[in-house]
Amino acid sequence: MAVLTSLTRFPSSFLSSNARHLFLSPSFSIKIRFNLFSFKPSRSLASMSSSSSSSAPLQEKITAPYGSWKSPITADIVSGASKRLGGTAVDSRGRLVWLESRPNESGRGVLVVEGEKEAIDITPKELAVRTLTQEYGGGAFRISDDQLVFSNYKDQRLYKQHILHKDSSPKPITPDYGSPAVTYADGVFDARFTRYITVREDGRQDTSNPITTIVEVNLSGDTLDEPKVLVSGNDFYAFPRLDPNCERLAWIEWTHPNMPWDKAQLWVGYISEAGTIDKRVCVAGCDPEYVESPTEPKWSPRGMSIGRTGWIWACPDGLIFFWAFLIESTNEVVSVYPLDAEFAKPLWVFGTNSYEIIECSEEKNIIACSYRQKGKSYLGILDDSKGSCSLLDIPLTDYDNITLGNQCLYVEGASAVLPPSVAKVTLDQHKTKALSSEIVWSSSPDVLKYKAFFSVPELIEFPTEVPGQNAYAYYYPPTNPLYNASMEEKPPLLVKSHGGPTAESRGSLNLNIQYWTSRGWAFVDVNYGGSTGYGREYRERLLRRWGIVDVDDCCGCAKYLVSSGKADVKRLCISGGSAGGYTTLAALAFRDVFKAGASLYGVADLKMLKEEGHKFESRYIDNLVGEEKDFYERSPINFVDRFSCPIILFQGLEDKVVTPDQSRKIYQALKEKGLPVALVEYEGEQHGFRKAENIKYTLEQQMVFFARVVGGFQVADDISPLKIDNFDTSSDA
Repeated sequence: MAVLTSLTRFPSSFLSSNARHLFLSPSFSIKIRFNLFSFKPSRSLASMSSSSSSSAPLQEKITAPYGSWKSPITADIVSGASKRLGGTAVDSRGRLVWLESRPNESGRGVLVVEGEKEAIDITPKELAVRTLTQEYGGGAFRISDDQLVFSNYKDQRLYKQHILHKDSSPKPITPDYGSPAVTYADGVFDARFTRYITVREDGRQDTSNPITTIVEVNLSGDTLDEPKVLVSGNDFYAFPRLDPNCERLAWIEWTHPNMPWDKAQLWVGYISEAGTIDKRVCVAGCDPEYVESPTEPKWSPRGMSIGRTGWIWACPDGLIFFWAFLIESTNEVVSVYPLDAEFAKPLWVFGTNSYEIIECSEEKNIIACSYRQKGKSYLGILDDSKGSCSLLDIPLTDYDNITLGNQCLYVEGASAVLPPSVAKVTLDQHKTKALSSEIVWSSSPDVLKYKAFFSVPELIEFPTEVPGQNAYAYYYPPTNPLYNASMEEKPPLLVKSHGGPTAESRGSLNLNIQYWTSRGWAFVDVNYGGSTGYGREYRERLLRRWGIVDVDDCCGCAKYLVSSGKADVKRLCISGGSAGGYTTLAALAFRDVFKAGASLYGVADLKMLKEEGHKFESRYIDNLVGEEKDFYERSPINFVDRFSCPIILFQGLEDKVVTPDQSRKIYQALKEKGLPVALVEYEGEQHGFRKAENIKYTLEQQMVFFARVVGGFQVADDISPLKIDNFDTSSDA
């Protein structure tokens, strides 16, 4: 499951009359003249661009059935290009440091620092950087000057390392409990007491209900002391952040049954001479009259010298976003820049960084920020003295985290032709405009050589089951410069239902999608009702209606594309992972639109998900489903008799979010019913697949499975199909 952007309501008196602000209606439009600047690709990207632009001999296109086209975007390329970015930072020399997960090393997380000529691995080969806190992790490392603290995947202990010393090997700073039952995430250095303050999840007493606290870890000496608890008593904590003088600690906390985007609190604690938290003040989220969900607190570099407490927090609201300063003496909150947009990301993983404070003074505050508005992504420089947010024009069009460098920004993002990347954006002397931009990291450095085969997404709007109400999707047409299909044929369509369920498809380059479209498939990534990026009202369509609205919208999108002449009604398939796998199974059980489906670690039994899920999500689906009878009536496993088409299932055996029993239960039931069905289980995989060989196998077997059970074409790739129960005879397998 993935992201949900939170609901935040404020009284009209919340906005100070003295605050500089600008309100824009949901239908506003702004015309902006962008400043021109150069795009300086890295050496690898520049060489790719020149090689891909060299003209090849023109040749007549081959006419072949959709789905049978040969493509250079192979499953090997897709699996090898699936490097994940786990965060960025800047060291004392101003060098970029990033965490990347490498599928070709079984998903190992490696910290890398930019060098003069080439990047240098910081993490020794015997270690891997990753935390399992709240299962989804994030915030697995932190750098201060040349000191690094990180979480090691295998034992989940914290290690420290000096990155400026080539011979500095990591040393553990937390005790060994004999098993990875204790995890850490999202920490901060405390120079005043030579310690590391971090969130700890302790499952030594009960792995299904671990205790979450904020603790201190000693950084001095060679003894491995038991971490001391600083803040405790609530169900969850995140974002422990120290002020510049290390005298106050801010943090976010929340309690069941809320998720952090439903309702949370922002607290500030005063640190005593002994290092303990004495006085505590609740800054936001404590008034029962209002639903607030603050996140990402950040202290300004100037602190008290500007006459304010000098920290900022974000509220990811579907309607109005607030960055706010708290005036301590009056407890007054002043909005920095309200806008009809979603600036902060929901707290699914630790360590998100949606904005950076570039400059802070009495006269003005300059903040770099990214935000989402009506399904589109924006990157801007906010100047509260002018009440303005100037947009930056860089090669990326879809933005995630931001890291402040020396006179520059490091921006994580992607575009329709660039995979997940990091762009270095150099700012002018006023720190308000971009002078240049270059890609310094890419999940797939060789991607541009396949640009001619890329299908560029079209944002479509289609009618839902509710009259006058529309939903959205990204449609990718079949695209291959070497092939045509006959005029009489319509392409097979693969509908993607994203996870979350309240996540969002964003239309950026995904080689997994291009694998399908370059072989002659149409592909549509649906942002069904409940998805983020379209405002609070759109998101709330899914409340108490999960398994209804999402299913209707996926079916409605497929039917819309059929009626538009863009898909073959007899070859409609659906696929999804996690919550998207649930939508897939529900669509196949409760509707008759699709002819085949693939579920990747998908939910088959809502009650089982609620009872066996991990602590973080144990109450998540209460508001999405409703009453006890709804849990039963919307669980596909309880209505196996309604399935009528082939299904393939993929499952990681170490998945604690959607346990293997879910996939096994649906597989056995469909097998006994006599439907074509296949189950693939992966040792060592958790929620989502990280190993290159498993990513490759999953992609190829979906392709072959659909080709065999839907029919009409032969795949061009040499793939050995797995055995399909109730479809293959023993001699066929």
